Amino acid sequence: MTAAVHTGPSPVQPSGGLLRHRDFRLLWAGQAVSSVGSNVTTVALPLVAVAVLDAGTFQVAVLTAAAWLPWLLIGLPAGAWVDRLPRRPVMVACDLLCAVAFLSVPLAAALDRLTVWHLLLVALGAGTARVFFETADQVYLPVLLRAEQLPEGNAKLQATQTVSYVVGPGLAGLIAQLTGAVAALLLDAVTFLLSAACLLRIRTAEPRTPRTDRSPSLRRDIAEGLRFVIRDPYLRVLTVFGAASNIGLIGYQAVLVVFLVRELRLAPGLVGVLVAVMSAGGILGALLATALARRCGTARALLLGAALTGPPALLIPLAAPGAGLVWPALGGVLIGLGVAIGNVVKGSFRQTYTPHHLLGRVTVSMQLLNYGTIPLAAVLAGALGARYGVGTAIGVMTAWLALTPLILLIGPLRRRRDLPAAPAAS
Repeated sequence: MTAAVHTGPSPVQPSGGLLRHRDFRLLWAGQAVSSVGSNVTTVALPLVAVAVLDAGTFQVAVLTAAAWLPWLLIGLPAGAWVDRLPRRPVMVACDLLCAVAFLSVPLAAALDRLTVWHLLLVALGAGTARVFFETADQVYLPVLLRAEQLPEGNAKLQATQTVSYVVGPGLAGLIAQLTGAVAALLLDAVTFLLSAACLLRIRTAEPRTPRTDRSPSLRRDIAEGLRFVIRDPYLRVLTVFGAASNIGLIGYQAVLVVFLVRELRLAPGLVGVLVAVMSAGGILGALLATALARRCGTARALLLGAALTGPPALLIPLAAPGAGLVWPALGGVLIGLGVAIGNVVKGSFRQTYTPHHLLGRVTVSMQLLNYGTIPLAAVLAGALGARYGVGTAIGVMTAWLALTPLILLIGPLRRRRDLPAAPAAS
């Protein structure tokens, strides 16, 4: 991959590492605050549905599905559009859209007009913005950083994101306990505004992508990205593994709040604390991922992360009031550890391995299947919970997740220490 060309004086190579890199710090800060807000929403939105609107298990699962459905509906054209557009304005627009969406919930509640359908529209709108934001973000980071800085940059971003998995649910539970679940969504709206403000202060000029060697057809642009993923043995197996593991991961998470509130009779504050503890392993995983990949090899680090993501999920259905909460806490910590290791290694590999002019389309082609299975998983978990009980739904989804690491043994990863630096054809 050819490094991106920057115009004018560039802050890309400051002394002292990425902590001295002004524009990366702004990107990092913006993502940190918006990630905290987003993870407040993962607990607050289901709590609003359950506690305020008395929604059923299936309705809560559909809310989770709605947040991810846009990946399935518009993921491919979004990747092609992002490859054609300047990425930072796209990210700012997405932040502002999310802020407006989440502000509408407390406003509707104050007017006594809040419904499950309103929450569904908010989840769909925020999910649509997330498709564009995450795709643009993956392409924008290599504009700010050199190729050799990407592992460190991804590790830092993953670390703060996993910290938000701990802080966000805890804040949501605390705010819901003190002032009600609806008020927690105000915090999310504020964090998106802060993220937009940070992005607007970045100075690095994004170079225009050359168009001379690319088709003007959106359909052909989409097909080019899909072909690259389908034909590449590494990206192909990582995509299938991500899709399969997300079925189990998001499936149990979609009904977890209902299980904790209605089956175990936990208070909202304790629900937030438990979900936060379950996410804590991601912090350690993000901190260890880069060093682990250097010491053991990037391919082996991916296999280790997958092993930690799968079998420990079987601990979650053992949850019970009191001391029995140790089991889901331990299972969640190990899953978070594995997911964070995998995300850091996979993200850095994709950004350096893929030709930059294809990166948006390749990213979204992989995410189409990775994230496209999520709404299906959430609906399936909700249907299982409504028909057979929420405990059964969690048991089925975690059993599936435990088996998914076997997928990575099908491709070339098992024979390598490190992932390749570039496709074999190049």
